[in-house]
Amino acid sequence: MTEPAAASARAELAARASYGRLLAVLAAPTRDIAGAEDALADAFERALRTWPEAGVPHNPEAWLLTVARNRQRDELGSAARRTSVALDVLESTGTLEPVRPPAASTSVGDPARPAGASVDPADLDLDALPDKRLELLFVCAHPAIDPAVRTPLMLQTVLGFDATQIAAAFAVPAPAMAQRLVRAKRRIRDAGIPFAVPDRTAMAARLPPVLEAVYGCYAIDWHRVSGETLRDSLSGEALYLATTLAELLPDEPEVQGLAALLCLSLARTEARTGPAGEHVPLAEQHTALWDRALIARGESHLRRAHARAVAARPGSTAAGFGRFQLEAAMQSVHCARAATGETDWRTLRTLNEALVRVAPTLGAQVSLAATIAEVDGPEAGLVHLDSLREGAEGAAFERFQPAWATRAHLLAAAGRTAEASAASAKAISLTTDARLRAHLQAQSWQ
Repeated sequence: MTEPAAASARAELAARASYGRLLAVLAAPTRDIAGAEDALADAFERALRTWPEAGVPHNPEAWLLTVARNRQRDELGSAARRTSVALDVLESTGTLEPVRPPAASTSVGDPARPAGASVDPADLDLDALPDKRLELLFVCAHPAIDPAVRTPLMLQTVLGFDATQIAAAFAVPAPAMAQRLVRAKRRIRDAGIPFAVPDRTAMAARLPPVLEAVYGCYAIDWHRVSGETLRDSLSGEALYLATTLAELLPDEPEVQGLAALLCLSLARTEARTGPAGEHVPLAEQHTALWDRALIARGESHLRRAHARAVAARPGSTAAGFGRFQLEAAMQSVHCARAATGETDWRTLRTLNEALVRVAPTLGAQVSLAATIAEVDGPEAGLVHLDSLREGAEGAAFERFQPAWATRAHLLAAAGRTAEASAASAKAISLTTDARLRAHLQAQSWQ
């Protein structure tokens, strides 16, 4: 017997690590994402009920896939009888592999093979199954899907975020986001959108939202989701998808740029927290803790991105490169501190200015203010921040935690401690991460 808490923890681990892959495998044959979600939810519910008594299987993901497929088969069987479609036609064409429900375990951790079963969960090798997540990403980016919901749909179906998390990231009410996602899944099913990587003619239009979703997995996971294991797992999924896309599309500069960006950023994971779990700012991180192998991978992707971009746009300047390439180049400058012992702020400023021209997001603008301050002094950085606050970005600025945290830092550096304390209080009020909040609260100007 397995303790209920241990069984629940193992089911949660399987959900974090394998949800997107399991869902993609289940949804690909039927194109019914909502139905696959229901089947997988049923499998997780059964795991929570049976694993404490029967034992956690040696291959939990395969067990979950088997149970979910049986649920699908039951549903398709009922539908086939109602519509006079023979279920064996679905099976003979490979639409749904026939399996039988796993029986209760005869020994802890080993589901017994039921009589007549064509697949035993203990024997099923999940790694041997085709990985359908890339196909599912491109399904979500299909022209038939509302552009505004493509990235949220990918974040939910492929990467496992729930509607509430996604709604918060996109500043949309949770019920409205949930309805948009439901409608998009219904559209995929009713339109019969195939699970396939598009050809070159369709790739240009569908690739950008795919890249945004993979980056979104990393960004939302890192900044919004608490919990070490969850963060590491989902960031790892983003890195896997980015590098897989880079292998699939070796001549796409922005694909290589995204892979480089995630490699270089995640290389600093171990240094981001101290011995007691406290937040450690980039400037204070011990470079010995940075992952040199991951940095080397990132630099390789970045060189490839640069070569492809130059070949595509001979004579182009930095401003001619894409957002992910420029962000990756900025991360490369930071990572170079491991070799040189210092940060090349002038190069960072040049890259940041190019990034603002290509993608003038509020985050890029705040980053530029911080970089200007490193080159020209804190007052110059504050001038740039004030221009954002007083301009078209004003309303967004008031709600943007990094803007207030940066403002507090620059005000303190300029000796304006009273204003720094007020700005820090504002930043703290907008901070959801407990470690970052504790770091801000510990600043000397508080």
